[in-house]
Amino acid sequence: MMTTQLKPPIFLIGNYRSGTTITQKLIGLHPDIVTWYEPRTLWLYADPTRRHDEFAENDATERVVRYIRNRFLEYQSRNGNRQIMENTPSNVLRVPFVHEIFPEAIFLYITRNPFSCISSMELKWQRTKTLKGLRRTLAVTPATQIHHYAKDFIKQIVIKKILGRKYTPSYGPRYKGIEQDLKEYGKLTVIARQWARGNRKAREDLARLGNGRVFSFRYEDLMQDPEPVLRGIYEHCGLSCDDNIVRAAKELIDPGRQQKWLRLDPNELAAIIPEVRDEMEFYRYEIPPLLIEHGSQTRAPLAFQHVHPDVPSSR
Repeated sequence: MMTTQLKPPIFLIGNYRSGTTITQKLIGLHPDIVTWYEPRTLWLYADPTRRHDEFAENDATERVVRYIRNRFLEYQSRNGNRQIMENTPSNVLRVPFVHEIFPEAIFLYITRNPFSCISSMELKWQRTKTLKGLRRTLAVTPATQIHHYAKDFIKQIVIKKILGRKYTPSYGPRYKGIEQDLKEYGKLTVIARQWARGNRKAREDLARLGNGRVFSFRYEDLMQDPEPVLRGIYEHCGLSCDDNIVRAAKELIDPGRQQKWLRLDPNELAAIIPEVRDEMEFYRYEIPPLLIEHGSQTRAPLAFQHVHPDVPSSR
């Protein structure tokens, strides 16, 4: 019987393709941290048949809380009793659920320019889950729920490999209504809504946790000038950040990944600006002049600064 006490987990909240993986690696440089990469089905334990990812406080029943906390404790114990730093991007839609299970948790929040996210997401929608990915998924899935995910994997294979469709049935955060949207709108519109709705729900839910509970930062700032952002993250988590960690972090970072969205049709991107405009304005991301030239966007370009003062932050 385990007697080890669970250390407060560190949760990185951020949309798909927002830099959560590289950020997790940077935090994992600390010797007292063990990272846990996307145990997606663990968070679906309360209802694996749900067709969206929006779980709330009332989904955190006593049974669910006990199960998920025990799984975290097992993972911590198997990894030298180090503090867990966890990243599951679909948690942008269930911050209250995560907090209800782990009221002692430490929260980080990352955002990224929507056009970079949309470009990367569009490519991901074209790929089927790999066998490696399936094994990783099933490794954290209760035996009684495995059939739910095996069925989805088979469906992906049929649609992509046999029917030859361009996109998989689903990828990324499943907001309420996404299945209907997939029937009525183009893929880029749905992906834009995934970014906008996920970001909005995450920041609003995180803000309700109160001052000092969340450290917020932008992917672009971490890439362009990593040291101050990284030191802020470590300080918020109560971790020491020595010069060796900073040097190792800079070696991992590739700042030249910001313009890959230019591969997409600018007219199609301009058409989805209404989907992302409000969230861009909140974070003070500017609309690229190229897209203004190609679309019906009539408002003046948005100012560009590090983080809007209302973004939930520990600073």
